[in-house]
Amino acid sequence: MKILKFIFRLLLKITLWFFGLTIGLVIIYKFIMVPITPLMLIRLYEQAKDPAKEMRLYKDWVSLEKISKHVPQAVVAAEDQKFMDHKGFDFEAMEKAWENNKKGKRIKGASTISQQTAKNVFLWPGRNLVRKGLEAYFTFLIEVIWGKERIMEVYLNVIEMGEGIYGIEAAAQANFKKPAEKLSKSEAALIAAVLPNPRRWTPARPTPYIIGRKEWIMRQMNNLNPVGMGS
Repeated sequence: MKILKFIFRLLLKITLWFFGLTIGLVIIYKFIMVPITPLMLIRLYEQAKDPAKEMRLYKDWVSLEKISKHVPQAVVAAEDQKFMDHKGFDFEAMEKAWENNKKGKRIKGASTISQQTAKNVFLWPGRNLVRKGLEAYFTFLIEVIWGKERIMEVYLNVIEMGEGIYGIEAAAQANFKKPAEKLSKSEAALIAAVLPNPRRWTPARPTPYIIGRKEWIMRQMNNLNPVGMGS
């Protein structure tokens, strides 16, 4: 009995510490910029192991007020058109992805911008059940504690946008030699077009595929209601 009581108390303490630390961190990040993410550290480690690669970590946090209004519109059009309406999860897209998975078809991932933000800020890349469960947990937390505007601000500041390039300000400077608040609709769409694989494609030298994807995104931007973020 003593052993069972000890195990129960230990599990209870671990559980309380887990919820306390994770909820506390989410609350802190509602108000301060995210200094670094697990993916940034992983990429730095990969660069350090490869003598052919230089160590690169370009990022510059900017508020939504300092980001062109075209950028949120472009990423919503490209990545998550129900962003303003869902509570963190697009169950219709998840069901469609599941059905196509069973048929062996390849389909664009069903992750929302909220899920991508939770993954980028708090977790490591991967598809195992533990990581996906934690992703769902953090997605729920940021939807409740941060809200849509803060989620979009963090997403645009931490997402990988090139080799060693993170966030919209660094991407705008690297690709177009201008600040994020000066990006045009076309430039914003080009940046959004490469997000599925920003280490393979670059907005500065778009392939025919990326140009076609940019044009599709711009059409979607015209059809969407204004996201209502940025300057």
